[in-house]
Amino acid sequence: MEYKTNINFRKESLIKLLNAVIVYENEIIQALYDDFKKPAFEAVFTETSYVILELKDTIKNLKNWAKPKRVFPSLLNFPSTDYIYKEPYGKVLIIAPWNYPFQLALCPLISAVAAGNQVVVKPSELSPKTSEIITQIIAKVFDKNHVEVIEGGVEVSQQLLSQRWDYIFFTGSVAVGILVAKAAAENLTPVTLELGGKNPCIIDETANLKLAAKRIVWGKFMNAGQTCIAPDYILIQKDMKSNFVTYLKDEITKAYGQNPSESPDFARIVNTKNWQRLANMIEPEKVIFGGESDIENCYIAPTLLEENSTESLIMAGEIFGPLLPILTYGNETEIDAIICKYEKPLALYIFTEDHSFSKKIIQKYPFGGGCINDTVVHFSNNRLPFGGVGHSGIGAYHGRLSFDVFSHQKSIVKKANWLDLPMRYAPYKGKLATIKKVLKWL
Repeated sequence: MEYKTNINFRKESLIKLLNAVIVYENEIIQALYDDFKKPAFEAVFTETSYVILELKDTIKNLKNWAKPKRVFPSLLNFPSTDYIYKEPYGKVLIIAPWNYPFQLALCPLISAVAAGNQVVVKPSELSPKTSEIITQIIAKVFDKNHVEVIEGGVEVSQQLLSQRWDYIFFTGSVAVGILVAKAAAENLTPVTLELGGKNPCIIDETANLKLAAKRIVWGKFMNAGQTCIAPDYILIQKDMKSNFVTYLKDEITKAYGQNPSESPDFARIVNTKNWQRLANMIEPEKVIFGGESDIENCYIAPTLLEENSTESLIMAGEIFGPLLPILTYGNETEIDAIICKYEKPLALYIFTEDHSFSKKIIQKYPFGGGCINDTVVHFSNNRLPFGGVGHSGIGAYHGRLSFDVFSHQKSIVKKANWLDLPMRYAPYKGKLATIKKVLKWL
């Protein structure tokens, strides 16, 4: 169990993993394309390079993160020195999703290994080529008793969840997250749940509409909209809508051409089941741009929809695809009525030049994280915690925080013997007034 106690062993394992990812990068990019035609640029930008940077950062800082941290002692324990020790939880299960199948399997794995755990990774069966390359890389780098990949479908996930784990890390839908939480509760297993939500994108009358459109199109239609932090719907001041729709159309055409089905830069829906789910949301009379689809190629065009009701199918839950409904508001009360209809989202975006407005929105609504005048990019800073709140998730990770997620924080007080104050010991007669004064002074 060298991985548990030997920091150098953990570091060397991560160096081997880094080298393997670099060697296999072209195969990873091809696997992502084979699974759902993820463009090579997006594969590098959102998957392989992100994992490589995470590995480099963890390798560089691992020894510092793992050191016992000395904290200021309580005067009640005088004289003492107090520490927080980081120890591995033990056996960790990581269940990864299909939308960013390499990054969201490898990044939690990196931190779990760095913290000294044994790890089982369950990649998604919906991205089989990527799962296959993950299995190859892990088998090449790690001993099976240290890190193992177990492939399979829902039945395999259920079997894994029926086992006892010391920690479970799950990324996926809210519905499956609830099942994971229930299974973990049977053994009081701690969990991190990275889920999703109906992420609002608010645009007020002061916003730079042309730039907002460019950044929203990028954040929404990257990965064909199959991103948990993508803007889920637009909520725009009603007088701005017409101009903004024009800008959106222009930016979609600039990004993907007149026919996005021929663009090498636009991914596909992961399978026919998800294609059908999305196709059912498209009401032809509401389409103001796009709307084309092809079940044989799991293609759905970047689509803008005029939406006037929160009761429609597309507004019932997270879309997770290249469909962008546009709603309008007249005042902040109407914003509130729409946002509060849904559970706390994973992300919220505001486009405005009004500092007081953005401050008010950020303080008023609970959500996982977000941006002012951009979309999605908060994920890229590993010094910012990433995670949801309420139905959009439990716990947060990234960078050093990821190491802490997979580490039990063990508190230790080292008491000196040269002084032993008698106040705390029984009998307590005559000590009550004194201890009250001492505690007030503290």
